Amino acid sequence: MLAILFPAIDPVAIQIGPLAIRWYALAYLIGFVAGWRYCIHLARKDERPPTAVDFDDFLTWAVVGVILGGRIGYVLFYNTGYYLSNPLEALAVWHGGMSFHGGLLGVMAAILLFSRRRGFSPLALGDLIACAAPIGLFFGRIANFVNAELWGRVADVPWAVIFPGERAGGLPRHPSQLYEAALEGLVLFAVLAVLARRPSVRAKPGLLAGIFFIGYGLSRIFAEYFREPDPQLGFLLGGHATMGQILSVPMVLFGLALVVHARRRGRAEGRRPAGRADARDG
Repeated sequence: MLAILFPAIDPVAIQIGPLAIRWYALAYLIGFVAGWRYCIHLARKDERPPTAVDFDDFLTWAVVGVILGGRIGYVLFYNTGYYLSNPLEALAVWHGGMSFHGGLLGVMAAILLFSRRRGFSPLALGDLIACAAPIGLFFGRIANFVNAELWGRVADVPWAVIFPGERAGGLPRHPSQLYEAALEGLVLFAVLAVLARRPSVRAKPGLLAGIFFIGYGLSRIFAEYFREPDPQLGFLLGGHATMGQILSVPMVLFGLALVVHARRRGRAEGRRPAGRADARDG
């Protein structure tokens, strides 16, 4: 059976004495910085808030939301029993264990709180954050591949990879991290970037965020068919679904609701007599 032997990649990118900077940490850093700069780029094309200054101030909120939400999400969604028995381990983030869905909830909470303090629509802020999120997702999945973690199910495709470690079993597997990097990262970024250039789309707060939720949810549900489920959970719902798929279904439904809300609001704005302002913002 043809397969690609996993390349010998050191998970430590930079070693300075006792200080070790891992590729995974660099992926988070690059994702935050690149996403922040892209949000500023989009904000400068629109006179309405949020402004570039708002995004400068929101960066810290986003970092806290992602890290805190991601860790709490992993503890609650993926390994509750273990952390109930070892509660202090929940604080050991350096041992790994982050949940995208938890991080998403953390960022959503940060968006709501920050936009309320600044007095503008959380949907307007959420739209631009949604456009930048695939950047972080791309680098995060590449880091998963470099770390030889979250690999796929056993496969007989020519591009299957033999990952190191006893759990991988020395068997050729789907490089599902790269599938997710392509779908959740590159493809979703391209779709949102094209749509964000259209004034008619930007004029409907919540539309871009809704498309992100739908796009990510469907991409994750599809990619999970190639990804090995978490060993402590296995397959759920009678062996037909993974936790990633289960958590992605509400994302798709929420995204559909946002799209419907944005389109209805857009039509209502279009019917409003000229010169009449509406102080509310979805």
